Amino acid sequence: MEIVKTDIEGLLIVEPKIFGDNRGYFFESFSVRDFKQATGLDVTFVQDNESKSTYGVLRGLHFQNPPYTQSKLVRVVSGKVLDVAVDIRRSSPTYGRYAAVELSGDNHRQLFIPKGFAHGFAVLSDEAVFQYKCDEYYHPESEGAIAWNDPTLAIDWRIDMRDVKLSEKDKHHPFYNNFITPFE
Repeated sequence: MEIVKTDIEGLLIVEPKIFGDNRGYFFESFSVRDFKQATGLDVTFVQDNESKSTYGVLRGLHFQNPPYTQSKLVRVVSGKVLDVAVDIRRSSPTYGRYAAVELSGDNHRQLFIPKGFAHGFAVLSDEAVFQYKCDEYYHPESEGAIAWNDPTLAIDWRIDMRDVKLSEKDKHHPFYNNFITPFE
């Protein structure tokens, strides 16, 4: 695998080695040994999640508060999404900045999102199957979020705002300026 560093410390693009021929392709989507060797990180994933969504679905910007913070390794099995991670680590030089990466079933890229980030994605294709590994179990009482349409963050989700489909919960998150980070 190849690791591509983003402009935000700790946020990594993972590009697996693809072996293809006239039959199709094969790749290891995850190897503890290879991930640790390539990144230097000793992360133990304990939960895998999958969602299926249609064009315009936007999920985010979510995180889990301490003590149940999560690192995630996310990827798209089919379709295409714009994946966004916002640095909410107060002591970080990139606090309040975000990175956006297109993930698709064609490019096979993955994004490693360390603890201390809010995360979300928007579906750019007709349909997308999204998978993510987490190094902490989901704890509903620990949920946190920032508004997806925050004017300070000004994220270009690459979809028409009239097409955005949100959960009821995602319609009511605080704006970044009203947000107090739990991450130092």
